[in-house]
Amino acid sequence: MKIFNKILAIILVIFLFTGCNNTKDLESNNEKVTFMLDWIPNTNHTGIFVAKEKGFYDELNIDIEIINPPEESVTALVAANKANFGITVQENIGMALNQNETFPIVAVAAIIQHNTSGLMSLKNKNIESFKDLEGKTYATWGNDIEQAIIRQVMENEGANFDNVELYYSTVTDAVSAMQTNVDTIWVYEAWDAMMAKVLGIEYNFLRFSDAEPALDFYTPVLVSNETFLSQNEELAKRFLQATKKGYEYAIQNPKESAEILHKYSPEYDLNMLIESQKFLSKEYKAEVERWGYINPERWNNFFKWTYEKGLIQKDILNKGFSNDYLPQ
Repeated sequence: MKIFNKILAIILVIFLFTGCNNTKDLESNNEKVTFMLDWIPNTNHTGIFVAKEKGFYDELNIDIEIINPPEESVTALVAANKANFGITVQENIGMALNQNETFPIVAVAAIIQHNTSGLMSLKNKNIESFKDLEGKTYATWGNDIEQAIIRQVMENEGANFDNVELYYSTVTDAVSAMQTNVDTIWVYEAWDAMMAKVLGIEYNFLRFSDAEPALDFYTPVLVSNETFLSQNEELAKRFLQATKKGYEYAIQNPKESAEILHKYSPEYDLNMLIESQKFLSKEYKAEVERWGYINPERWNNFFKWTYEKGLIQKDILNKGFSNDYLPQ
C-alpha cells in the first residue's frame, strides 16, 4: 500500500506538472492580424500560407486570420479598417489617390518585383508582337487604364489600338476562353501561362513591360491602412518579418511550398502549382536583395505615365507606398 501511495503521488505530481505546462501553452500572447486576399489562394499568396504553416507568424507572436476575397475592392476595405493587411495592385492605389489624395492606403511590400502581366494567345493565332493585335479580338473588362496600356504598347510598335476588336467579358478561365472566338487575353504569366504549359497548349505571351518601361509597375502589392500602421508600427514590422520569411522559404523550396498552397487550393492541379511556383521563385525578389522592396523610381514612372495619359489628374508621385516597415 505504501508503494502504491508513493506511485500515486508521483503520478499526481507528473499530472499536475504536465497540466501546468499545457495551461501555459494555451495562454497565447499572440496579437491578431487580419489579412485579406484579392483572389482565391494562388501562387501570389504562397508566402503567406507558408509562413502560417511553418509557424513563422507564431514565432513572432502573431495570430493571422486570412480572409477570403470579397466582392468589394480590397483597396477600399483595407483603407476602411476592415482588414489590417491585404493584396491589391498599384493601379488601384493610383485611382484611389486620384479620387482622394489623403486616401489612407499604403503599399508596404512588393510581392513580385516586376510586372509579369501581358497578353496570351494560342500559337496558331500568330500574335508574335503587339502590332499583330490589329484585326484580332481582345477580351477586355472595359477598364480605362487597361485599354490605355494596350494602346501604348501597340503605338510603340507602330500599330493602332482602334483596329482591335474588343470583346467585353470578365474572363476567369483564360485557357478555355482562348479556344473560343477570343484571340488574346490579359493574363499573368505565372498563372495562366503555366496552366497552358502543363496542359501542353502551345501559346505566345507578350509582356507589357518589354514594350514600355513605364509599364513595369508593381502588381501585386501588400497594403495596409495608414492609421493601423501609425498605431501598430512594431506589430506591422513583425508581420512583414514573418511574411518575408515565408516568401524566402518559397523561393528556396518551390515544390514543397506549392504542396502547402495546394492544401488551401485543392481544386487546382498540383503540377500546375509547382510550375507556377518554380516560375515565381525567380520573380519574388528578382534582382533585389531585400524582399518586398519598392523602387521609388519605378513606382513613380508608372504614375507619371498615367498622369501624362490623362488617366490620373493629380500629382501623386511618392505617394501610396513605404519601405519603412520592411525588415532589412
